[in-house]
Amino acid sequence: MCVIFFCADSNPQPGGYKLILASNRDEFFARATMSAAKWANADHVYGGIDLEPGREGGTWLAIGHSAGFFKVGALLNLTGEPKPRDAVAHKNILQPHNHNSNSTGINLCPKPTTSNSYRHPNPNPNQNPNTNPSRGQSNNEHFLLGRGMIVADYVTRADEEHSILNYNERLLKDCTKYSAFNFVSIEIGSASQPARVKLLSNVPPTLEDFQNGECYGFGNSLPHSPFEKVRHGKQEFEAIVKAHGGASVETLSAQLMQLLRNKHKFWPDHELKTRAPNWGEGLSALNVHIEEHAYGSRTHTVVLVDSENKMHFIEETMTGLDPHGEWNKTHIEKDFQNSV
Repeated sequence: MCVIFFCADSNPQPGGYKLILASNRDEFFARATMSAAKWANADHVYGGIDLEPGREGGTWLAIGHSAGFFKVGALLNLTGEPKPRDAVAHKNILQPHNHNSNSTGINLCPKPTTSNSYRHPNPNPNQNPNTNPSRGQSNNEHFLLGRGMIVADYVTRADEEHSILNYNERLLKDCTKYSAFNFVSIEIGSASQPARVKLLSNVPPTLEDFQNGECYGFGNSLPHSPFEKVRHGKQEFEAIVKAHGGASVETLSAQLMQLLRNKHKFWPDHELKTRAPNWGEGLSALNVHIEEHAYGSRTHTVVLVDSENKMHFIEETMTGLDPHGEWNKTHIEKDFQNSV
């Protein structure tokens, strides 16, 4: 379970931002993770790294800059969808359902293949991962292929094959080998070209375009059937952007972090109850905390890119197993002023 809100605008007003992004990562607290940093084997990329054995090097959210473009990738689980036939199931904390949602622009995927053309070398191979529970993506499973490599491969490479259009179209053709997901991709280049935003869902296989300069919010359902927390969160995010979109990094990031810490449960929620009948209420807040399963919103992330191409990657993440305990705070600044 995760949530993301963002606005991408390649030509903002002076003092504004090309990217305003706020995201929560919901995960088992014991999962080994490296905090946000510049990647060792891809020094143009910034983000956290999964250290789960067998999933090392993947990520849920990262931003890269190369060849004059900012590229952002984020991966969201689609809650409650049956696992792929070849996945190895472990104990579920959320039950799959038979919910069938319709969406426009559907392309049928071919039969699954066994190759992983999206695999990317571990960005930080010197890290020593520790054993911990499987990733908390609505159900506690090991999958045929680690989906975190989808993001890593997209943001690290700048060739034409990995452009936002070509990468998504290629991924769509081979999507059935992954467990259900939403993949958010953003590409921001020169001011003369609108930012490009795409969302790829693989259950059902769909690729949709979204507009430069608009505010969006996505979670663990299909984009046209949002959870209540995503719908309300998007409204609040839009209000923050409208009121503080030209404010200082400190002011804007503080407002966005406050949004991500919201513990109000937006319940009842028909879509969430359908997808997670046993755990819906516990997952209905933007800031999730299911104490009995040591699961919840363990990382809050804000990413800002200002009109002069200065990036701020701000992360708050748990250092232990208690969300009321110590949190590690990271603020990375990188100036790309002369790179676009």
